[in-house]
Amino acid sequence: MTLLEFLRQPWPWYVTGPLIGLMVPALLLVGNRAFGISSSFRHLCAAALPNGPAYFHYDWKAERWNLLFVAGIALGGYLAMRWLDPTNGHALAPALVADLGRLGIAVDPGRLLPPDLFDWHRLLTLPTLLVTVVGGFLLGFGARWAGGCTGGHAIMGIASLQRASLIATLMFLAGGFLMTWLILPLVMRLA
Repeated sequence: MTLLEFLRQPWPWYVTGPLIGLMVPALLLVGNRAFGISSSFRHLCAAALPNGPAYFHYDWKAERWNLLFVAGIALGGYLAMRWLDPTNGHALAPALVADLGRLGIAVDPGRLLPPDLFDWHRLLTLPTLLVTVVGGFLLGFGARWAGGCTGGHAIMGIASLQRASLIATLMFLAGGFLMTWLILPLVMRLA
C-alpha cells in the first residue's frame, strides 16, 4: 500500500483521537499556546480593521501563529480535496442514511455533504438559510459567549482541567442533540 492509498483510507478513532489530543501538549511545550480556532476570526478582524471598534484594539500580532494555524487548516483541506479524492464514496451507517431519508434528505454516496442541504440551487431555500445563516450566527455567537469554540473547550479546556470548559462542552453536546433530534426535523418540514 502506497502512502497516498494509506492517507485515502478512513483512519480509526483510536489513531485520530490521540493525534488530536497530542496537539495540546505540543502547543504548550513548543510555545505555551492554547489550542482554539474561534479566536482567529477576532485576530483577523483586528488585523484588517486597525481603526475599528475597541473590541479589536489589542496586540493581535502576538497571536499571528493562530492565523497561520487556521491558514494551515484551510490549505490542508484544499490539498485533501485535491489529491485525496473524497468523492470516491463514503460508507455511511445504514441507520444514518435511514434517519436522513425520514427527514427527506437524500444521501449521494459520491458527495461529502447531502445535496438536499448543501448545493448551489438550494442555497436560497428556507431550510438551507435557516441551517446556514441562523445556525452560523448562533454558532459564532455561542462560541464568543462561551469564551471559545467546541475544539478549544473540548480539547484544550478539558485537558487543562477547566470546569468552565467541561460545562461548555456539555452544553455544546446538548445543543447538538437538540438540533439533531428536534430542530432539524422541524426545519426540514418547511421544505
